Amino acid sequence: MPSKPTSRVGVGVIVTRDDGNILLGYRDKADEPPCWCLPGGHVDPGEDFETAARRELHEETGIWADVSVRMLALFQDLDCEITSITAGAALSLPEHAAEPRVTEPHVFTCWRWFSLDALPEPLFPAAAAVLRHYTGKPQPGGWVEYPITS
Repeated sequence: MPSKPTSRVGVGVIVTRDDGNILLGYRDKADEPPCWCLPGGHVDPGEDFETAARRELHEETGIWADVSVRMLALFQDLDCEITSITAGAALSLPEHAAEPRVTEPHVFTCWRWFSLDALPEPLFPAAAAVLRHYTGKPQPGGWVEYPITS
């Protein structure tokens, strides 16, 4: 029997387009409550956050973004039973970028664009942490953010 993991390192990607809207997917995964989330997922061993951000965006939406990825912060969920770290990243799609499509129907039912002032609920907890940082809102208890400065 495989042992349970003791840590999880992931990346959540804020994807914007020219109108400022951001991309969220409706996550309806078996044995988890449905919610909206950013494209993202686990960082593979030996993979940097920027590469993971582009890979996860492509795997989940079919969009390949050969653009600059800006790292925002690291987020730690102190209430999680395992060590859980999410890297927040952001990228802007060029005007001619493809529209997202559902490439993982066992996880997502749709992808939609939202204005930052009209985000849907509920949000996946790590996605909410990344979006709070992006919009300048404080993190609630249980979450710690470590901003990345460049």
